[in-house]
Formats: sequence, C-alpha cells, structure tokens
Amino acid sequence: MTACIVGWSHLPFGKLEGETVESLIVKAALGALDHAGIGPEDVDEIVLGHFNAGFSPQDFTASLVLQASDAFRFKPATRVENACATGSAAVHQGIKTIRAGAAKVVLVVGVEKMTSTPGPEIGKNLLKASYLPEEGDIPAGFAGVFGQIAAAYFQKYGDQSDALAMIAAKNHKNGVGNPYAQMRKDLGYEFCRQESEKNPFVAGPLKRTDCSLVSDGAAALVLTDTQTALKMKRAVAFRAAQHVQDFLPISKRDILAFEGCAEGWKRALNQAGVTIDDLSFVETHDCFTIAELIEYEAMGLAKPGEGAKIAMEGQTAMGGRLPVNPSGGLKAKGHPIGASGVSMHVLSSMQLTGEAGGIQVPDARLAGIFNMGGAAVANYVSVLERIK
Repeated sequence: MTACIVGWSHLPFGKLEGETVESLIVKAALGALDHAGIGPEDVDEIVLGHFNAGFSPQDFTASLVLQASDAFRFKPATRVENACATGSAAVHQGIKTIRAGAAKVVLVVGVEKMTSTPGPEIGKNLLKASYLPEEGDIPAGFAGVFGQIAAAYFQKYGDQSDALAMIAAKNHKNGVGNPYAQMRKDLGYEFCRQESEKNPFVAGPLKRTDCSLVSDGAAALVLTDTQTALKMKRAVAFRAAQHVQDFLPISKRDILAFEGCAEGWKRALNQAGVTIDDLSFVETHDCFTIAELIEYEAMGLAKPGEGAKIAMEGQTAMGGRLPVNPSGGLKAKGHPIGASGVSMHVLSSMQLTGEAGGIQVPDARLAGIFNMGGAAVANYVSVLERIK
C-alpha cells in the first residue's frame, strides 16, 4: 500500500453547454482539494489525464490545472494519455511518483469535452485508438471494431444478443441512482433487446443501447503516501495497481480472449492477495456491452464463451454474486475519455467510504477496477480498500 486516495471530486457527465476543458478542470481540481481538506500549496505534483485526439482546440493542457490557483505555479504538471484508459494512466502515474518518493501529495485530474465536436469527427478521433493500417477503414469507426468483435464472438459461441441486452439493461437500471450519470433512465430489457427506430443497429450485432455515450465531464482525486493518508480524514489504499500493455493490431492477438485484460487481473489479484470472489464490486470498462461480456471471462467470473450465463443469471446485478458497474458504467454514466478512469476510482472510493448514495453496494470493502484503452490494448487494473 504505497499510495492512498484521500479526497475526490466528480462533476456530472453529459452534454455540458457553456463548459470548456479549462472550466471542467478547474472545478474538479478545486473540489478534490476541498474534499481532501488541503490547499493547492500542499500539492507536490499534478497529473492531467486528457485524451484530446482532436476534441479540443487547446492541445497543450497540463498547465490548465494551474488556472485553478496561482499557488500551483511552478509545480510540476504533466498530461498523460493512453486512449480510453487515459484517466487510469494518470492515476497510476501519480502512484508511481509517490512510490518513488518524489512527491507526498499528487493531484490527478481527468477531463474530456467531446460533445461540441461534430459526429463524424468524433468517430474519426476515436478510431485513432485502433491500428489504422489494418483497422482504419472499418465502417462505423470504433463501434465498427467492436461490432466485428461481437460478430466473431457470436460466430464462435452463438448469438449472445440476449446477454448483451441484459448487460445494457442492468447498467441503465444502475445509472438511475447515480447523480453524476449522463443517462438516468431504466430502459428495461425489452427495449435493449429489440431493434427499433430508437434503438437501431449501429455496427454488426451491436445496437445503440450496446454503445457507450459521447460525453463531457471531469473527475479528480488526491493521492498521498500511506503515512500522510493516515493523518487525514479518510484513506482508500491501493492494494494493487497493474498496467498491462498489449499489441495494437488486433491481427496479432486473440481478440475474443482480451488477453491483456486477463493478465492485468491476474497480476492485480495476485498483488492484492485476493481472489475475484473476495471483491465487493467491480467497475469495468463497458465501452460496448460485448466488452463487458468478454471482461467477465477475462477477470475469471466465467470460462471462455460462458460470460452470457453470468449476465443472464443476474450474477453481476446489484445484490448478485459480484455487482459489476453499480455506477451504471460507461453505458449509462457516460464516457468522457480522459475522465473515465479517474471517475471509476472516485466512485469506487465513494463506495468504500459509504458515500455512494443511491448506488451504494452494502458493506463494500474491496473494489476492483478495470479501465482499458483501445480494444484491450492498454489495460489498467486497481484493487482498492479503505484503511481509514
């Protein structure tokens, strides 16, 4: 336990008119410092997670955190990026700084402003998270990549449309209780299962309800070393923090196995000294419902090809064997790229401190987090436990 989360902030996700990358960063940063009970002068280093492959005209954004306070001036600030895992990349970078003894207090902010970008450009920007020489011409952009993954999975294991609809319905139901979620509406299984004018097919067997939302948003957290954390109001410790990077081209991998995800979970559970069944809940990267389905198998909840059984039996629903995405996941909460991983860590910390309100998992003691960039290329796994 080399690092702890001692404070956080989470802004509502959605189409945030009138907000900018800068305004979102400033609000999230100040909120996290206030929650931790410290001032900007107490921060040793700043890490910003911001994907920005064309979403923002301001491309040099690390110093925008300094706009929150003049007291941040001359403190080291760095922007990190690792596709859709950018937020967790920022968190893990902060952990490394603390572990190295280079800082005692690190402010981590994750942000993205996506909705002001025209639709076709959004698709083009997101497709940059794939291997363009081989995957750049796939129709429907990044959704097309996962549409092909879903089609290949169906071909190998049978039509899993029922299970995908169950996952979508579960996450939308969970999102109703999350005040930060972009979509707080229980769509129901039947709506998610049936193709309709409001729920058309988007790519392969994936319908609109199988795809995460285009979002604006920001979240922030304060990291400290364990000794410092134990003197503060609260402390959520990292029992494990693992990063596994895989090949970018899908052609070099068994894409239906999410091997990088599986290896990340294996290493993290081993580092934490726990099993998947010891976890109270998991926040996982459901950019598309097929991703959550395969992640059940990669994390060890089901054997290959049997993830649908887990979904259909309600094992990952609230009150089930292992609640997955009690927040509503990216599916309902929204997916502002640079903020998503930070959001996962913030909402998991809320769960462990009993501050999760309408999405609270009873007696939550151990949290598992999986955030990925690309199609299981950048894989980040954290295991969190409250120690104060």
